[in-house]
Order: sequence, then structure tokens, then C-alpha cells
Amino acid sequence: MMIDKRLINTVEDSKKWIAATVLWNWLALVGSIVTAVTFAWCLHQAFEQTLSLTSAVIFFIVLVAALSLRVFAGKMAGKASYYASTHVKHKLRTLIYQKLASMPLNQVNQQSTSSLVQIASEGVEQIEIYFGRYLPQLFYSLLAPLTLFLFLVFFSAPTALVLLVCVPLIPISIIAVNKIAKRLLAKYWAIYVGLGSSFLDNLQGLVTLKIYQDDDYKAKQMDIEAEHFRKITMKVLTMQLNSVSLMDLLAYGGAAIGILTALLQFQAGHLTVFAVILFILLSSEFFIPLRLLGSFFHVAMNGKAASDKIFTLLDTPITQTQAESAVNFDEKNNIQITLQNLHFAYSAEKNAINGLNLTIHPHQLTVFVGKSGCGKSTLVSLLMGFNHAQQGQILFNGKNSSDLHRTSFYQQICLVSHSSYIFKGSLRENMLMAQINASDEQIYQALSQVNLADFVRENGGLDMPLLSRGNNLSGGQIQRLALARALLHDASCYIFDEATSNIDVESEEIILQFIHQLKAEKTIVMISHRLANAVQADKIYVLDNGQLVEQGTHSQLMEKQGLYTEMFNQQKALENIRTGANYA
Repeated sequence: MMIDKRLINTVEDSKKWIAATVLWNWLALVGSIVTAVTFAWCLHQAFEQTLSLTSAVIFFIVLVAALSLRVFAGKMAGKASYYASTHVKHKLRTLIYQKLASMPLNQVNQQSTSSLVQIASEGVEQIEIYFGRYLPQLFYSLLAPLTLFLFLVFFSAPTALVLLVCVPLIPISIIAVNKIAKRLLAKYWAIYVGLGSSFLDNLQGLVTLKIYQDDDYKAKQMDIEAEHFRKITMKVLTMQLNSVSLMDLLAYGGAAIGILTALLQFQAGHLTVFAVILFILLSSEFFIPLRLLGSFFHVAMNGKAASDKIFTLLDTPITQTQAESAVNFDEKNNIQITLQNLHFAYSAEKNAINGLNLTIHPHQLTVFVGKSGCGKSTLVSLLMGFNHAQQGQILFNGKNSSDLHRTSFYQQICLVSHSSYIFKGSLRENMLMAQINASDEQIYQALSQVNLADFVRENGGLDMPLLSRGNNLSGGQIQRLALARALLHDASCYIFDEATSNIDVESEEIILQFIHQLKAEKTIVMISHRLANAVQADKIYVLDNGQLVEQGTHSQLMEKQGLYTEMFNQQKALENIRTGANYA
């Protein structure tokens, strides 16, 4: 009943502590039995008028010892319960992290951020209670009634049997509630995750909503979703309260039936005063453990629903795994990239890359251009290994990219994109992720190469605090900082994906000038929508619908009067219009 073997086996260390919790709870029950026996015998002697001062003192000492055992055992049970759950959070969150880390980037991006946050936070918290409270209580609830029955059967077998027969009524009610609760909680979690996803989406897009004045509409949608969530939450709470009331009725009703049976046995002369008092004191102990189990049951159900989502994530097949025979990629500064009959499609309806055959030579600036949707960004994703081609291969110095070990590969191939992420923390921390052992002098040298060193010194040095996404920097400074971080990484091949888009002219000129200097030592690939950046390139590849349609230098392509010439003239005309408008 509600035992998830896979979940328990996932956290092996908790088994011994669950057993220890059950043992300490059982010892506390023994203390309760001794307390009841002592108290009942004392009352029996008083009823028979045979109670002496010596007997009273002995009874008191035994009573104090039994109560001390109960207190100590209860304290140790609480400690064992803590240890039973202490490794759960770390273990499950580690498994979630390792799973995400093993996935290709494109597969990670398919996961819902809000869902991952919810199952890794609240979901894991619920599972912690499942291990620390529910499971120990479940096993103890099976052990306690049997212990009491074996003890009380010697005083009155019929009464003890009546109590034992009434005990299963509570788990039967739990099983009945479980069938309703399982569907309800699955629906609850689905709505909860959906609400979280909508909230995160609206929060991240708040600026866009404000610009288009659509925030009121989204707010109303959120109100509707929140009201839907409130209703399902109320249904869950109603179900929980009704089941608690039912279990209370069964627990106290069962104890009352046992006590009534004992009194009838006493009236018929089959029980002594001692025995009837003993049954009155211990009848409730048959049902209290199962009653507590019922109170933990709903939390455990939430934990079970959360664990199902966690295991769904952990069971997600990885689209591409690293080959066991992967080889290290340790070439330096002379990397040649060859694309052979490369095909890639996001869907069966349309190819993003269609039969590319080309070579990228070291010590040259190679630029890929084309209209929006031509396959430039997809090509970057394939070169970096974020996606994998369905046909053809990408060779780095003759080695298939799929055979290369990812760690050594990323040490030599570095991507600088228009969306390079700046993390919250110090500037030094953001730089050291590129080379953990870099000295301050090396960091400043990289910053100097992109004209950022003086700015950094004037604003607190390398301990200068940065906000998430670099929100306290300009767009140009963010791009130059990303470039400095890439330079500190000292890769052999740099891929610049629209690295100069949406930044100021000064920063664009600094980055382009440095790219041209860098090609003397490295392999440089640039993706650019702005063709003016390709004028000085050693090789320009023009893509259209995922195919290579033109190639050559700027002057060679202009002479062909093809697609490149058309795009270049259109951009030049637009820039002249803008310049004229600004001048006017």
C-alpha cells in the first residue's frame, strides 16, 4: 500500500534509518504497555484494598521508568526519522542535475523550466516527508496492533480479536481514498505546473507585454488559471478533511467497540478489574498508529505524484549519448573543419540543412551569410554539437565530431553568441569559468584586448559586481566581456554567432578588429546577418534554404551578381536611408 520500491531503492541509505525509526517506535509502544500494566495493577490493588505504601512507591518507580523509556524512544525515533530523509533531497536533486547534464542542449531546452523547478523544490520536499514520516509509520502501524494483540490475547481472546478485526477498517478506507486521491492529485500537479509555467512565461516577457499593452489581458488569463488552481486545491483539501473525519470515526469507533466488549466481558465475570482497565487503556493504541498514518498519507500521495514526475524525467531517453570509445581532441591552433553531405531537419516537412559540402580552413576568417531562416543558426548548433545531423558528418582535422569527447572538444572549440550569458556575481567569477586558474594579470590582459580593462578598474576592479544577464552593463560591454571570457579560454577555434548584433558602433568596431587579428593564430567562423562585416573575410559562404548557393571573397561574389550581391545592395540602400534620415 503506497510503497514505491523504485523510490526506496533509489535512496538505499534510508532503509536502515526507516528500520531504526520503526524499532524505536516499537520500544515506545513497549513503554506504553508497561505504563498501562503498572497503572491498571495499581488501580486493581486499590479496588481490592490491598495497595500498600511500598507497592505504591514501586509502582511509581516503574511508571517513571516506563515513561522515561517512551520519551527517550520517541526522541530517538525522531532522530532516526530525520536521518531517513536527510539524504533524499541531495540524492534526488543530484540525479535530476546529472540527467539534465547528460542531455544534449537541444533536449534540455525542451524541458519546462517551471516544471523542473517545482519538482526539484516542493516535489522533493514532499518526498522527504514520504521517507521520514510515512514509510516508518506504515511499517510501525502493521507491527503495533500485532504486538498489542499478542499481549492482550492472554487476558481475553475475544476482546483482543475484536480489536484486531476492527484495525483493517482504517487501511481499507485509506485504499478507497487512494483511488480517488490518485486521480485528483495527478490533476492537481498538472494544473500547478501549468500555472507555474504561465507565471514564469509572463514574468520573463513582462517588458514585451508592457510595450504592446497586453499585460491586462495576460493578467486576466492568470486570474482564470489561478481560480482554476484554487478550485482544485479546495477539492484536494476537502478530500483530505473528509478522509481524516472518516479515519477518526473508524479509529475512535473501533476503540469504543473494544472497550464495550471488554466491559461486557467484565460484567459476565470473564475479566478481572485489572484486565478491563488494561483494555480500556490500550484499546486506542490499536488505532492511533494507523490514524497517524492517515495524516501522513496525503503528504505521501503528493510525494508519490512528485516522484512520478521525477522518474518520468529520469527515464527520458537521451537522444544522443557520448560514445564509449570517444577520443580526446587535443589539437591546437590548426583546426580544419570539413562538412560532408550534411543534412539536418527539425521536422520531416522541411530540411534546415540540406547536403552541405564545404571546408573551413585555419588562419582564415570564414563568414556564413544568408537571409533569415537559411540555416545559419542551425549550422552553429551542429558545429557545436548541440544538435546532431541525421545524415553526413562534420570532421575536425579528419575526426568525426560524434567520436570526440565533449570535454576536450569544448576546450578547443568556443562559441561567442549574441546571447552569451553573464551570471550574477563578480566580474572575476564570470571570467574564471573560462580558465579556473587564470591570474588577475591574465584576466586584465584579456579585458585589455577588448578595451574593457580601464572601465573595470574604474568600477571596482575584478570584484566589480555584475547583475544577472549583465543588466548593469551596456549591450556592447556585455558582448566585449563575453569575448574577453572566450579569449581567456584560449580555444583553437572560435565561432562568432551574430556576436556584433544590436550593439553600439564603437563596440562593433573593437570586436571586428580583434576578430581579424585573431585569425592569424586561430580558426575563425563568423555568422552574420550584416554583410558589411563580411567584406574583409577570406571566405564567404552564402546559404539559402539550407543549401550552399555561392562562395568566394566579397569581390568575387559581387562580380557574380547573385544572391549575395542582391542582399548586399539591399542592406546598403537601407543603411543609406537610415543615415539620411538621421542626418535630416
